[in-house]
Amino acid sequence: MQNTLGKLFTICEWIMKLAYVNLLWFLFTVAGLIVFGFMPATVSLFTIVRKWQMKHTEVPLWDTFLSIYKKEFFKSNLLGFILVICAGFILLDLHFVNGLEGVLQLLFFVPLLIISALYFITLMYLFPVYVHYDLRVTEYLKNSCLLGILNLHLTLILAGSAGSIIIMLLYSPAFIPFFSAVSITWILMCGGMYSFRKIEAREKHRQREPFRHSGLSRHI
Repeated sequence: MQNTLGKLFTICEWIMKLAYVNLLWFLFTVAGLIVFGFMPATVSLFTIVRKWQMKHTEVPLWDTFLSIYKKEFFKSNLLGFILVICAGFILLDLHFVNGLEGVLQLLFFVPLLIISALYFITLMYLFPVYVHYDLRVTEYLKNSCLLGILNLHLTLILAGSAGSIIIMLLYSPAFIPFFSAVSITWILMCGGMYSFRKIEAREKHRQREPFRHSGLSRHI
């Protein structure tokens, strides 16, 4: 009986933690006027989830979130600016392609579809890579894309899982303020950690490093 109550208490504690950190994500995103708050708030969220998945469960949530938010504010927003510019070019190209007809439209549409897929693959791995490795801004984009391509089966699983969560949240909007961002973050970070462990195991075997790895992380 005592063991069951202990497990129930642990489950309730984790539900509270997940809800609290999700609310922090909303709060800090709004505090940055959404446009400037989204990237550093998301980096902070991924940092905390990464710590949890590495068994650092007693993380001071408010202090950690605030510290990472301030530390990564400018760098993460620079990365976000690049992402917005890239998305803008893709949308402009899509508008241009829609104005074409016949074979010419198909000729331009296929490369645009591939570029769009690579963009979304990069987005899926970008934050896990950001909080796990200490790289230059452009290297985050390159390595995130490569990681997604090299683990294509995992990428498809992550996309399907994240999509399923989004659909469930749309049918249960009451859960959005409490579990929306953190649930997707948990899924993507799981995929990221799995990929990182594969890289580290491979590099131990080959005795060389493809990434400039900074120990456990600059955030740990």
